[in-house]
Amino acid sequence: MTSTLQRGRLDFSGDPQVMGILNVTPDSFSDGGAFMSPEAAMRRAECMIAEGATMLDIGGESTRPGSMPVDEVEQMRRVLPVIRAVRTAHDGFPISIDTRSARVAAAALDAGADIINDVSALRDDGDMVNVATRHGAPVVLMHMRGTPADMQRDGGPFYADVVAEVLEFLEERARWAEARGVSKERVLIDPGIGFGKRVEDNLRLMASLERFVATGRPVLLGASRKSLIAAAGTSRTPADRLGGSLACAVLAAQAGAAIIRVHDVRPTVEAIRMVQAVRCAASVPAG
Repeated sequence: MTSTLQRGRLDFSGDPQVMGILNVTPDSFSDGGAFMSPEAAMRRAECMIAEGATMLDIGGESTRPGSMPVDEVEQMRRVLPVIRAVRTAHDGFPISIDTRSARVAAAALDAGADIINDVSALRDDGDMVNVATRHGAPVVLMHMRGTPADMQRDGGPFYADVVAEVLEFLEERARWAEARGVSKERVLIDPGIGFGKRVEDNLRLMASLERFVATGRPVLLGASRKSLIAAAGTSRTPADRLGGSLACAVLAAQAGAAIIRVHDVRPTVEAIRMVQAVRCAASVPAG
């Protein structure tokens, strides 16, 4: 797989892209504290690139359920050295900055990041859309009801029709961004698995990914190691959820997702290659 993402230019006509998760945080739900030093983070980045990741998503603020906001200065202290190191070692390799802060996003883009991944869909910081426009950066708009601190309180909110409601929200946010200067080809959408949803809501969204792809907007899917996998199986810790994570990645690839955001790069790349191989075989006439 090779990445076809460059700042301001998106082409997802080929295989789904595998986005490696690099949390430079002490409290992320799966790997918090593992990559806090720039050296450890860079080793992890090199590992994921060697395993076949075609882009990296670097974040300095955990958005797991119950997490609290992290000061902008602290976020920048965590992520900027890593972004600069990756950019120096791998010129042209796509880097996403995972943040809700316009100030952090602007500093990350100046340091070499290419894309803004905002779990608030540009709602939390009024200047974020201006940063995206000034830098010509693609943006990922994710659905989340509530905030990371309260989104799963009392088991999560109620939806009358979770698929329709999430689709409507993402379309509204995409139109809002486009009206403020973010070109349509630079807007990606993410249904927000695990963000303010019950298990049954997450499963319905996974079952309906084709409806998000049918909007014509590139879809990012991030279900790696999340709690819906534990609810559907027997895995007790995030590190035990590889099987379910791969199942989610395969479902996303089959549905036509553009980017699959994962912790476990090598097995995900292998699973997606198998999906694509079967698709290619099915398209060749018999005999």
